[in-house]
Amino acid sequence: MIDKLEFFIALAREEHFGRAAELCGITQPTLSAAIKQLEDQLGVMLVKRGSRFQGLTPEGEQVLGWARRIVGDAHAMREEMRAARHGLSGRIRIAAIPTALAMMPRLTTPFREKHPGVTFSILSRTSIEILSLLGNFEIDAGITYLDNEPLGRVTSVPLYHERYQLITSSGNPLAGRDKVTWEEVSRLPLCLLTPDMQNRRIIDQHLAEAGVQMRPTLESNSMIVLFSHIRTGKWSSIMPLTLTETFGFADPVRAIPIVEPDASHTVGLVAGPHMPHTPLVSALLDEAMTLARDFRT
Repeated sequence: MIDKLEFFIALAREEHFGRAAELCGITQPTLSAAIKQLEDQLGVMLVKRGSRFQGLTPEGEQVLGWARRIVGDAHAMREEMRAARHGLSGRIRIAAIPTALAMMPRLTTPFREKHPGVTFSILSRTSIEILSLLGNFEIDAGITYLDNEPLGRVTSVPLYHERYQLITSSGNPLAGRDKVTWEEVSRLPLCLLTPDMQNRRIIDQHLAEAGVQMRPTLESNSMIVLFSHIRTGKWSSIMPLTLTETFGFADPVRAIPIVEPDASHTVGLVAGPHMPHTPLVSALLDEAMTLARDFRT
């Protein structure tokens, strides 16, 4: 039953029998037969029938929620038994918004010192993608904004407040200022994250609150691309204080607080709502709470 539920979850995620079968390491006929057996066992149709995948039935949508909970509990049970035998080990999969990637070592390094048998996989993703990956059990945890857009049902640990600074070259006319306004920043040639990133939507929101419209001269989903353009002296950007502190900008780059408003948004760790969490996720939540206390001091 667990295997069939995992196949069903994969099909719902991929929306394609062939891709789902490949993801599960089985043939397409084997996947189709498993889904049919699951339907027979439950006495309902789960998938709209046709020459290709046409979506889930209403009953299929209901079963999908149960399947995710059951499979999540089964994984948690297996990991707990493995931890009881061998100690904490395995791989933790984390997806983080781009602006939080630079602080990841503050979470992963002390965690691995306590649990050397653990390895990490860290991905850069949008906030929307993080919630989708979490819901589909493709990651164990995410680092994302907690207070700007709806999160749904998750377990969360607030880590720090993101405040914003103008990052510009020392030759910029604003470089000697102690602070600048959002309206002043809007006049500069800016390179920013792409609109699918929540950080960009936050920046657009605060510029609109200041009564200005802005079209960046360069957009990218890579922080490295933004950094490299700032260092040319021809572009400026808006980045979180935590990011600028991590990279320790020095000449020829200046970091200047942006006010009117002095905006902040909470970034934290999120995990699935299902309880109990796996031993790995529980330990990661504990480490996040320790890190949160460090940020407050």
